[in-house]
Amino acid sequence: MSREQYQIPTGTQQSFTTGGGSGGREYGVESRAGIMHYICGDCAVRVPLEKDAPIRCQKCGARVLYKERTKRMVQFEAR
Repeated sequence: MSREQYQIPTGTQQSFTTGGGSGGREYGVESRAGIMHYICGDCAVRVPLEKDAPIRCQKCGARVLYKERTKRMVQFEAR
């Protein structure tokens, strides 16, 4: 598909008024405090982390943390 044929996907009116993808609030992000939530790889507990906090689970001490999957719908076009 060339650049000229590309059409911007249309969404619901609500997604445009709330800021779309980059300006709105995203799942797992608290913008007022700068806290991101991750999932521990060993005990599967939800771990809140600030910007300069050590990457470590507060419950079991493991250092493997996974980013939570977004709740937003992600759609790909197959060819």
